[in-house]
Amino acid sequence: MDVNQLWEQAAPHWERHRKTIRAMFAPITRALIEDSRIAFGYSVLDVATGPGEPALSITEVVGPTGRIAGIDPAAGMIAAAERAASESGLKNARFEVATADHLPFPANSFDAVVSRFGVMFFPSPIDGVREMLRVLRPKRRMAFAVWSPPERNPFHHVFVRALDRHVPPEPLPPDSPDAFRFATPGKLLNVLNEAGATQANERALHFNIEAPVSPEDFWTLRSEMSDRLRTRLADISQEQIAAIRSDVIKDLASYSIGDSVSFPAEVLIVSGAKP
Repeated sequence: MDVNQLWEQAAPHWERHRKTIRAMFAPITRALIEDSRIAFGYSVLDVATGPGEPALSITEVVGPTGRIAGIDPAAGMIAAAERAASESGLKNARFEVATADHLPFPANSFDAVVSRFGVMFFPSPIDGVREMLRVLRPKRRMAFAVWSPPERNPFHHVFVRALDRHVPPEPLPPDSPDAFRFATPGKLLNVLNEAGATQANERALHFNIEAPVSPEDFWTLRSEMSDRLRTRLADISQEQIAAIRSDVIKDLASYSIGDSVSFPAEVLIVSGAKP
């Protein structure tokens, strides 16, 4: 099953948990807005928008005179984004099914382009970045958020560590689509430079991922959110899943505060400008 099919299957889960995910990743959204220098009245493209984030959050920054476009290869994600925009009464946000390497927009269409946790899944990241530069207006900026290594992100490794104890992982081919494809500092920065971006910059963002849910509910959220976790869990017995769930909930105790969980987190914010 390819990556797009996995995200299509994930769409109902991401829509169901949309408000919680929006809150968890709000610090990343703010960093993308800052590093792409989004301002009131801007036209902004969100690539790999999923069920509409960070696109919908960005509408609050650009205001009614700005406009937001979001694209994603998964039709289910786009349908969820359209429902969210309709529920919020937004008239200046549009969403459509498209891939990063074939953006359905004329050159020089946007004042900023962002992508949160999308570029690591592009079939060809350099082609995707070149397309994003094409639709960006001269001297305007793009910004990406990618995960730092898993050991710096217990949001991921608490689950993966427990799963690996019960089901040995299969090694991934080098540079294959994966959440940690650009976890090595400088790797995505080099892609931007090779694609023709100027003023390329990389910084580590440290923050807390916070969710107002119990460890038990967080197990459900993460096991539904993650395409890789869902795929691995689908191939094992209910007894193994129960054992993994028990281990994860036990490990989550150190990150639990009352009826909430809070994880230290690190992502890389990589940005650049069109010449």
